Amino acid sequence: MEQTDPRAHAGSYDKSRVLDVKPLRCLAPMFPSPPLGSQSAPNFVQAPPSGPFPAGCSSFYPFFNPSESSRPSDQTYPQSGDRVANHGGVTGYGDPHMQTPPVPVPVPLNSFRTPPPPPAFGSGAGAGKRAVNLEGSTQSGRSDDDFHSAANHSGGTDIGGSVGVVGRSNGVKKRARQKREKVSSDVKYFSPADGDQDSVRDLLLKFDALRRRLSQIDDAKEKEPNVGGGGRRPDLKAGAMMMSKGLRTNTRRRVGTVPGVEIGDIFFFRIEMCLVGLHAPSMAGIDYMAIKFGQEEETVAVSIVSAGGYGDEMGDADMLVYSGQGGIKRDINEVTDQKLERGNLALERSLRKGNEVRVIRGVKDPWNSTGKIYFYDGLFKIQESWMEKGKAGAQVFKYRLFRLPGQMEGFAVWKAVQQWKENPASRPGLILPDLTSGAEKLPVSLVNDVDDEKGPAHFSYFPTLQYPKAFNFLKPAFGCHCQGSCVPGNPNCSCVMKNGGDFPHTNNGILVSRKSLIYECGPSCGCYPNCKNQVSQNGLRIRLEVFKTMDKGWGLRSWDPIRAGSFICEFAGQVILKTEADGIEDDDDYVLDTGCAFDNSLEWNYMPELLGEDRSDHLNDMQNSPVSVVISAKKIGNVARFMNHSCTPNVLWQPVLYEHDDESYPHIMFYAMKHIPPMTELTYDYGLSGTDSSTASAKRKKCLCCSLRCRGFFG
Repeated sequence: MEQTDPRAHAGSYDKSRVLDVKPLRCLAPMFPSPPLGSQSAPNFVQAPPSGPFPAGCSSFYPFFNPSESSRPSDQTYPQSGDRVANHGGVTGYGDPHMQTPPVPVPVPLNSFRTPPPPPAFGSGAGAGKRAVNLEGSTQSGRSDDDFHSAANHSGGTDIGGSVGVVGRSNGVKKRARQKREKVSSDVKYFSPADGDQDSVRDLLLKFDALRRRLSQIDDAKEKEPNVGGGGRRPDLKAGAMMMSKGLRTNTRRRVGTVPGVEIGDIFFFRIEMCLVGLHAPSMAGIDYMAIKFGQEEETVAVSIVSAGGYGDEMGDADMLVYSGQGGIKRDINEVTDQKLERGNLALERSLRKGNEVRVIRGVKDPWNSTGKIYFYDGLFKIQESWMEKGKAGAQVFKYRLFRLPGQMEGFAVWKAVQQWKENPASRPGLILPDLTSGAEKLPVSLVNDVDDEKGPAHFSYFPTLQYPKAFNFLKPAFGCHCQGSCVPGNPNCSCVMKNGGDFPHTNNGILVSRKSLIYECGPSCGCYPNCKNQVSQNGLRIRLEVFKTMDKGWGLRSWDPIRAGSFICEFAGQVILKTEADGIEDDDDYVLDTGCAFDNSLEWNYMPELLGEDRSDHLNDMQNSPVSVVISAKKIGNVARFMNHSCTPNVLWQPVLYEHDDESYPHIMFYAMKHIPPMTELTYDYGLSGTDSSTASAKRKKCLCCSLRCRGFFG
């Protein structure tokens, strides 16, 4: 019996005819337009997804968008993404001049849910309590860790103008589900599209503070039996938490400079560059994006990281030979020829288009044999490319980039410092190779390349505090009885318990949080001198330089890069009795008074809300500070006496006790607030006198820091 094809129809069609097939993402649903001049609601079958709808009918959830007249003023409904095919274009049927509202991007079925009901009158659900995040996540590119998707979750973001979808290192996009987080109203958010110097600074401060706390928690876990350190990647954990809370900036992709990021800025973790928008991939060395050139869309490189992993030639400050990516299969230990695809293709197109490329260089971390320090070296342009046989015998792409003129010095500073370390006499303007005359473990150079002054006024160099004879009443120290080294969380260690059960520093000597007072193990402790809890007692560990400034007298800076939380030096000098503090000479510019008010005493610490900790505990610790010490370094002091004031400092002071138990007269130690590049002046906040008397006002001095947060005066 002959079978009838159910798909057959009365008409015939030509199978040889070729249709113009377009990708589905380029097509928009077509709905009939209402008759010209009609104001009535369309029939149900004619209603487009975005409305209007017949009486009693509402949209299916992905297109739910109540009219302004019916929407409660204090309720925000979730919206779909804004990448719309044929946005505002002709629908295809009816009057060609009639347009329908844009059709939102379809939402996966597993995202469908009933629209949230509007809040009841008087419920108090205001704008400050809504936090709906429907942002998707994309993951692609060469990745060696599980954080790559979080680092690149803006892969499909709208970056404005004629710019298209962001490219990735292997061109493959994977859709990852975004975990919704409950966001505390106390958490500060940063501009997602365009940052500035303040937002970048604050963001990096918060990231590193969170990372230090997570590192402290991991250190404690390592000491517990049968408990591991949780992977020992607190940087990735902190980065993931920051991303999930929206704590990032400069998410709008761009060619050229990044707002708030300066040439010479340093980063100890790749994820820091992701958070501030300098280089989006957390692992790949080439970041690129798609840009429209006329009617064509092409990917061009926007930034590269040159860390020597592919045999880059980095010796020249104004020229870089960068090796392409790919060709290395680490899992099977095989090397193949590189292909002109992904990042390599983007670099080739940047050569042809002539766009600027941000260059981040990576150098070895002098304090970590396996770590690297990354610094932003400025804008480069690609001048030529070629292929050559690499060390492993495979063909490798090479790109020669030249630095654009007129920029601040970048890699040139690092090269100069390295030469000075090898030969201090080669330092221009050198007056003394060692200002300390051997009193410190490392020499401190005295340099003046500004004028003919041969040095500061005479003083006696002394590396620590000097107490007057009247201080024989200091309470003697009662140390712990630990053997070998103290252990975090040990209830039998008096020093650990004084610090709240944790070491104040991480295992590598980084200060975790600023506190009213921290306790280190001292000579009276059984663990001395081999305990990790004595970071600030061992003298200088970074190479410092006293130099003549242009307008603030003598200043202090470092030849080494300094990591946030690192110990720098102690403020040495003569401790002044509280009864004698009012008699300090008016011209004594070398006084540190911990009783002055400081605006940024807590901004350096991590946000406890991110870890579910109580913020009140941290506030009480700083507010109940027993410390009010005055130290004068005019006649006797160390390198810290040359540190100038800034209303936006990069150094903070921390009271520390270790040789006695009198909390009123601790040592004052200086730590880095942020990552500090080499040859950057070190500054701290002198504070303001707590009194409004005419005498106090007369002692205040004009501030010359010129920072965005300058108060205009200090003291």
